[in-house]
Amino acid sequence: MATDIKAPTFPESVAEGTVATWHKKVGDSVERDELIVEIETDKVVLEVVAPEAGTLSEIKIEEGDTCESEQVLGVLGAASEGGKSEEKPAADEQSEGEEKSGSEKPAAKPAASGKSFEVKAPSFPESVQEGTVASWTKKVGEAVKRDEVLAEIETDKVVLEVVAPADGALSEIKVEEGEVVESEAVLALFSEGTGGEGDSGASAESAGDQDEAPAADGEEDAKVDGKILAPAARKLAAENDLDVSKIEGTGKGGRILKEDVQKAVKDGSAKKSAKPAAASAPKAAAAPAVEGERPEQRVPMSRLRQTIAKRLVQAQQTAAMLTTYNEVDMSAVMALRSEYKDTFLKAHDVKLGFMGFFVKAATEALKRFPDVNASIDGTDIVYHGYQDIGVAVSTPRGLVVPVLRDTDSMKLADVEKAIGDFGKRGREGKLGIDDMQGGTFTITNGGIFGSLMSTPILNPPQTAILGMHKIQERPMAVNGKVEIRPMMYLAVSYDHRMIDGKDAVQFLVAIKSLLEDPARLLLDI
Repeated sequence: MATDIKAPTFPESVAEGTVATWHKKVGDSVERDELIVEIETDKVVLEVVAPEAGTLSEIKIEEGDTCESEQVLGVLGAASEGGKSEEKPAADEQSEGEEKSGSEKPAAKPAASGKSFEVKAPSFPESVQEGTVASWTKKVGEAVKRDEVLAEIETDKVVLEVVAPADGALSEIKVEEGEVVESEAVLALFSEGTGGEGDSGASAESAGDQDEAPAADGEEDAKVDGKILAPAARKLAAENDLDVSKIEGTGKGGRILKEDVQKAVKDGSAKKSAKPAAASAPKAAAAPAVEGERPEQRVPMSRLRQTIAKRLVQAQQTAAMLTTYNEVDMSAVMALRSEYKDTFLKAHDVKLGFMGFFVKAATEALKRFPDVNASIDGTDIVYHGYQDIGVAVSTPRGLVVPVLRDTDSMKLADVEKAIGDFGKRGREGKLGIDDMQGGTFTITNGGIFGSLMSTPILNPPQTAILGMHKIQERPMAVNGKVEIRPMMYLAVSYDHRMIDGKDAVQFLVAIKSLLEDPARLLLDI
């Protein structure tokens, strides 16, 4: 019985999508919930999985064609059905037996014996104009499998992966590492059927070439014993000088993910090896260290770091930035956490941290002082009737600011879960552009790194930012007596063009008051 394979239901803001990649060919067998095709929209990439086990009998929308919400992309036949869906695998078996005798039947599947593809950069979001080819993970002629990562493109916000369209090998690299590319630019040429093991669509010819693949693999230190590393995992393994052959991959097909490397770092199961360093040798060669007693090394600044630098300088040059300070006694919050942490964890399956209190306190203060929640657009002031608070997150690539949406309607547990998710995805390099767009106010916590006091810089077009710092016990005068209290310095930097000093000071005092009396912030236990 035939089953239609349909595109997902697109969000209201997405009119159509493009079929980016078919992961199966006509005649391939698939399991239920196995990935079949990817659809790329102007915001996200959507995965379409098999509604049931069977055989792909027809593709209605080819790669590169556009499709609408819930449109039929292909047809899935039952696994038990014979006919056309089984003819191709049978032809594969016959061609394997007749290859030496000069039979013409292997030519019936040219797609598996040299079909050429253009490897293109992904479609960049509207806010991203260009990217830089950060690294090629494969060399020309090296055997690769379908969906294996070929290259990484670094934009000013995220790192995008470019994967192999089929089993085969790169035949030509057109854009070298370090060069700038635009959306959907041709990066390389790819030849199908010259690489390693494939799926059920691989031909006998590609199977016969397997003897040559190990030699090619042996030249690439990032691939050990057939193991493939995700880009983030490869970087982390190189930073910690790990032997990837001793790391067990939990990804699809045994692919090593960043979580696997982090686990290996934590438990020490992968001894240090020179191989990851060798894998990054091409980059080091582009910026050789100067030998001698006073060595130096010149490396190009990443696009993310360039963007951070540009925005920070822009903020200082365009805004009349001023900072006001205060301090908050954290005794009440710490006592509340100590009393309810177990109950909170049991009720909400998340730990009760400090950031949740600060987000909720800032939200309440923003409602009282709408100027602090506003933004400047040219000569206009934009007042926001909602509170979207960005939380600065430190990642291996630099500082990013994912945004909590509508924090007024979020419960304390929701805030803690969202911030934990931001931190996890930030470390893994999985934060998307949508996660970091917008925001009416920002909170940055330098205290986690030990900062006692600092002056945060505005995040344009926002007009204010709150800086948290280290909690440190200090002698304080309380009711005429000296007591040791856990104190934190707070700093609010604000745009004096928009916010008067009185409002900025009262805004910070409001946050201080709410934190020193946290019973007014509902715990929702």
